[in-house]
Amino acid sequence: MTDVLERFLRYVKIDTQSAYNSETYPSTLKQLDLARLLEQELRELGLEEVKLDQYGYVTAILPANIDKPVATIGFIAHMDTSPAASGKDVKPCLVENYDGEDILLNEEKGIHLSPSEFPDLKNHIGQTLVVTDGTTLLGADDKAGIAAIMSAVATLLANPDIPHGKIRVGFTPDEEVGAGVDHFDVAGFGADFAYTVDGGDVGEFSYENFNAAGAKIKIQGKSVHPGAAKNKLINALQVGIDFHNLLPTFDRPEHTEKREGFIHLTQMAGEADEAHMEYIIRDHDREQFEKKKEQMRLAADFINHRYGAQTLALEIRDQYFNMLEKIQPHPEIVELAHAAYRAVGVEPVDVPVRGGTDGSRLSFMGLPTPNLFTGGYNYHGRFEYLSLDELKLATKVVVEICRLNTEK
Repeated sequence: MTDVLERFLRYVKIDTQSAYNSETYPSTLKQLDLARLLEQELRELGLEEVKLDQYGYVTAILPANIDKPVATIGFIAHMDTSPAASGKDVKPCLVENYDGEDILLNEEKGIHLSPSEFPDLKNHIGQTLVVTDGTTLLGADDKAGIAAIMSAVATLLANPDIPHGKIRVGFTPDEEVGAGVDHFDVAGFGADFAYTVDGGDVGEFSYENFNAAGAKIKIQGKSVHPGAAKNKLINALQVGIDFHNLLPTFDRPEHTEKREGFIHLTQMAGEADEAHMEYIIRDHDREQFEKKKEQMRLAADFINHRYGAQTLALEIRDQYFNMLEKIQPHPEIVELAHAAYRAVGVEPVDVPVRGGTDGSRLSFMGLPTPNLFTGGYNYHGRFEYLSLDELKLATKVVVEICRLNTEK
């Protein structure tokens, strides 16, 4: 069994599912089980300044093995798994030399992973895949990234002939619930730039992501017996429907792709007297992002003009922004990653993230941080799988970035 596979299988068996609306940080204390293991492994490898802090961040330093001054690079991955599916009692299974046919995940429950539903499987014929038993997620997001970083560090230590500058390693909690770098000490981390290892398809490289905002709506209706409701009843649920229908239909996520943004209704609850709604607003383009927020404000104004002032209260809060703004002034970060991809035989494909990453927030905190691939697919669900072949390439990319940095 290869080092990176052994590490990955060890990590995914630890339940690290994070949670929304938690009052602790990390949001679930079980994330610390993996944090403590990683702290121990980093110490055993011989890294310096290994630290697990009060927030659950694990950091360490691999000292430079050259005298030449070069940039200090950070590599970051998150420890938590998504609340969207269970991460408890994960039972990973190897599929060697995949033949392109359906994969039986669970005979008892009749669960298959099929290329008819997931055509990307056909791209992995002949490869070794790691799959679930169809009852939990796998955890490649982002334990594949952790395994790649750890294995790359082990490779550098075992091969001192590979030159590298100072390397900073960081593992974060709570990325999946949007709080991954809330307490991250960028200055203390001490990297000139970094890469998150948290992508998917082989060859993907991302230094663009959505601008993001969240919107919360409270609707105050007027409940009246429906038998005597004429000219009196204001049904908060109907007001919510009217508000939603004022927004552009084709700006919903089911009608968008690539760099197209959206306005997405994520929650709606209530009754005739009072209702609540929540939205997320996303767009890669800052100008279009601002226009989408303004569309919501105009819709709210229309509703209040129609039903009465203060019927609908709208609150919009920005969440994160497109890291492209912070990466563009540093093209050498992109060029270094592209060169590393090509050095291991992978053609880089620059893909805008239709979401956010720890890297997007870190970039605006002063640490430019684009994102590398891991070889994981179908994240956040029981059909998640990992290509071991691609994970090995991701590990080699990390090593090559470190090596090529010394040639600049």
